[in-house]
Amino acid sequence: MPMSAEESRDFSVVLGGPLYQLFCKTHLCGHVLELLRRRILVLCGIAWVPLLVLSILEGNAWSNSIKVPFLIDIEDYVRFLVALPLFIVAEIVVHERMRLVVRQFLERRLIPDNERPRFDAAIASALRLRNSVQAELVLIAIVYALGVYLMWQGPISLNAISWEGTFGHGELHPTMAGLWFRCVSLPLLQFLLLRWYYRLFIWARFLWQISRLDLALVPSHPDRSAGLGFLALISHAFTPLLFAQGALVAGVIADRIFYAGAKLTEFKPEIAVLAVVALLMVIGPLLAFVPKLARLKRAALCEYGAFAQRYIREFEQKWIFGGAPPNEPLLGSADIQSLADLANSFEVIQQIKPIPFTPRALVQLVVVAVIPLAPLLLTMISAQELFQKLLTVVF
Repeated sequence: MPMSAEESRDFSVVLGGPLYQLFCKTHLCGHVLELLRRRILVLCGIAWVPLLVLSILEGNAWSNSIKVPFLIDIEDYVRFLVALPLFIVAEIVVHERMRLVVRQFLERRLIPDNERPRFDAAIASALRLRNSVQAELVLIAIVYALGVYLMWQGPISLNAISWEGTFGHGELHPTMAGLWFRCVSLPLLQFLLLRWYYRLFIWARFLWQISRLDLALVPSHPDRSAGLGFLALISHAFTPLLFAQGALVAGVIADRIFYAGAKLTEFKPEIAVLAVVALLMVIGPLLAFVPKLARLKRAALCEYGAFAQRYIREFEQKWIFGGAPPNEPLLGSADIQSLADLANSFEVIQQIKPIPFTPRALVQLVVVAVIPLAPLLLTMISAQELFQKLLTVVF
């Protein structure tokens, strides 16, 4: 039995997986992601509060004897009090928007009857990947086998004594807070981030499968995307995730600036990579429709061009060369309006976008991803000078 439109609207890359089931069983989540504040408080409590308590007990929360006390470590504030909550908030935003987007394929009748089984199979396949226990176990293995080791290099790269531990004789000597950070807090954050990347993979794979269907696209659709313009609705749903990623990068750079003497200009490659990754995360899945839209545009220009040629010739024969009946008035003739409508349709086809997206939306996504870096400009220029430059630009 094919899925109904009512069933398809529940498609989501968020509502599933072992962690989601665990949240439901421990009353940290409802079936449609309720209890948001409770999840944020509990997860942030697990990740950040023990670090604070242990740092206080060990005398590393605020101490002149170490270079990076816990309470002034910008990177970890950003990790656990900004990025981690945003990863959780993004789930609700993406879930609500994605249900609407997937439902549009059926409500707009873009899926012909003969392609409905393949459409349903694509949804079922995506849901199996979303619910995979093995996938989340692999993510955990990656976090503990690779991610923790790489991220633990922070104190080493800073070459500083910090609340996490000290580095000497080629070895890292963690504090109790540092052990909790390494074994609990950081893996939790990395798992949530990798889990989001996995969801983006599922979404990209789903759209790729849909792009291979014989969709009932309309080349003259006013959205200038042959009826696929609704796919752009999902883009802004990922803004919490993009902002969180930007905040993570900003936190790393801030620690390097304040505690290792680096300058913001040294991180241009990292900032550029951040902008590119932000675009690929959101725009990348939509690239699957580029070949289909390009072929549709070429075919429609030929078909509408041939039709327009025939219509214009008949229009000229009738109204320019005297073929119109003597009793048919020129004013108010539907032929003129039809000619204008034909020209508008042809113009719409000429403006079909290769990606169902707008340049303005691209700019907005990049801005969201890099805006967390804006406060770091104050390390290069005073707030007063920055304000004066902004006034100059505006006025």
